[in-house]
Amino acid sequence: MNISENPSPGKIILPAKLFIVVLTAVCLAGWCNAKPLPVGARVKTEGTKNADYSFNETISRKVLENYLDRSITMQSLLVGKGNFDDNLRMIKNIGAKFIGRSVCQWGEEAEIPQNLLREKELAEKVHKSDKDIILQACIFEIVTNQVEKLAIPDWAFTGLKMPVENRNFKYAAMLYPNGKFKNQWGRGSVPDISQPETKLFFYYLAVSYINIGIEGIHFGQVELMNKNDPNLDNYAQLLTLIRDYAAKHARRRMILCDSHVPSGGFVRNGKLLMDFHAFPLRIMEIPGQPEDAMLKVGHTDALYGRSKGGITPSGWSCEHLPYLVEFDNYGVSKQPGKEKAGDIPFWVWGYDEISWFAHQNKPYRTQWLIYAYNWVKKTDVNGHLEMPGGRQTTSPLDGKRWYYANNPNAAVPDGQGDEETIRKLWAGEEKAPGDLPHK
Repeated sequence: MNISENPSPGKIILPAKLFIVVLTAVCLAGWCNAKPLPVGARVKTEGTKNADYSFNETISRKVLENYLDRSITMQSLLVGKGNFDDNLRMIKNIGAKFIGRSVCQWGEEAEIPQNLLREKELAEKVHKSDKDIILQACIFEIVTNQVEKLAIPDWAFTGLKMPVENRNFKYAAMLYPNGKFKNQWGRGSVPDISQPETKLFFYYLAVSYINIGIEGIHFGQVELMNKNDPNLDNYAQLLTLIRDYAAKHARRRMILCDSHVPSGGFVRNGKLLMDFHAFPLRIMEIPGQPEDAMLKVGHTDALYGRSKGGITPSGWSCEHLPYLVEFDNYGVSKQPGKEKAGDIPFWVWGYDEISWFAHQNKPYRTQWLIYAYNWVKKTDVNGHLEMPGGRQTTSPLDGKRWYYANNPNAAVPDGQGDEETIRKLWAGEEKAPGDLPHK
């Protein structure tokens, strides 16, 4: 099995159809700008013990961590994956404030324009429900030849100070000149951030997301894309341009950027390029105890204790930047349910993390979620568990292809009923000790 260097957000090369997550992104021009809130705006919310969620232009560490403490993955929420109304009901019930991967476009760039219409409509519904909520989009480490079906708007050229041309994006111009990572994802390749065409495309995506009300962007496996950017000059340039645009047009005049960082983070001249870091939980199977698993500092490339520090984009300094850990998705081995399945260290009894979790019975999921929540808090004060709300799974033993934390009901018959556990943990009502559960 051929895998990427430091695979993390669900990108191990398995048969292509397991990994094509056709999801969301982008606005073609400024016609869909979301109206920014007034400078200094602060919106009161309920059910979060009066936590502060106010920010404008910059964000304090305390407010950032308040959001990370109420983070949940709701993959493709803004495309309407699952039942949107019930998803929104769950978000309000549990008190979620940071909605991870709500726009999750993995290749299939030709669908971006039509996806945008739905994304904008649903983003407005979310913010009508709660103006404090941050919706996150993703700019992943993939580009396919479908990108050549997208016309480049004049403002994208202008934003990068490039001559305006009447043309579409060029797929080949985004790739590594030496062929590195070409067709890494089947029909998709890893783009090279040092190429002007890649920066043009990423700027186009980021601005389009900001225009529909997105306030967070996850940049995926950045360390696959910077092999020709050792000093991070290109990433620094791109992120500066994106933040400059956000300072004028975003809802609260800033965009929160994060990425998967197996090295611990991007720091350039003492300055952190990301507002916070993110990484998989790196769940470790317990030998000899079928399907039992645990968390451990130092297991493979887990981020615990390793998040780099420096001066943040908001201006405050830290020894270790706050970070999220999430239930990652990357497929299933040829031996689901077996110990040490396959030739990579990331399988959890033959599954990716979210598929393993979703495959467990409800009592075990409840206890394991309590355990993980407490373990992360005790192990590293900088770490925050991103709850599983909705995410792609690969589970051939039961045929499931998606995990829903929703309480099961007529709208979501496949809901696995973990939302009450999440609500209690966040509300401080869960009194269980959080010991490691066993089957």
